[in-house]
Amino acid sequence: MEFVRIQHIDNPLFAKMHRLMQEVFPPEEVLDYELWREPLEDPDIRVFVAVHEGEVVGTTEYRYYTDLNVAMTDFTIVGREGLGVGRFLVRERQKDLEALARANGKELYGMFAEIYDPYRVEEHAFGGIKPMDPFVRREVLSHLGYKRTNIAYVHPSWQNDGEAVTGLDLGFMPANEEQTTLEADLIVSFLTRYYSVLPQKPQAWLDMVESLSGKETVELLPI
Repeated sequence: MEFVRIQHIDNPLFAKMHRLMQEVFPPEEVLDYELWREPLEDPDIRVFVAVHEGEVVGTTEYRYYTDLNVAMTDFTIVGREGLGVGRFLVRERQKDLEALARANGKELYGMFAEIYDPYRVEEHAFGGIKPMDPFVRREVLSHLGYKRTNIAYVHPSWQNDGEAVTGLDLGFMPANEEQTTLEADLIVSFLTRYYSVLPQKPQAWLDMVESLSGKETVELLPI
């Protein structure tokens, strides 16, 4: 299996990757095909696919913020069972992030991820792919070391229509497994940066960020 970086929408592997995303994620979570051009060419956004026998069987997008020394897992898709795709993607991503942090003269502080809560939202079928079942994914992320931030989390829709998307938790995987709190200003800085590409922010998101700005720390709780 190969871990291949995609940096342009004209890469034929990108068409396969985008089709996989459309099969797995709900429409409001998938950026339109042409709108991927700029993100893929951004050196700070890292999009990789797992390629097996010429086919895209998994993909992950993530980024590393040098000044914050944290990463964000945008998404991870396991597109085929029985190949160890999930473990392969996690291992290769972690090696890449650790190298980026070392080049920055630091050890990675941790990684954010938005995590579906199937106990609140049940309609996400994720293309019928069993490893993508939200109950399975939530337990896998817990095993990896992710915790949920103790906030009522919403995020702006990627369709940039000003709608608030609910049914997710903002997770964080600290490098120190014993860490039980996270700096609120780090969360604010991260969210503000991450969603700067979407000008249409829902009021619920603005209220959430304002509430965080008045805190020092946020609890990290089990998933």
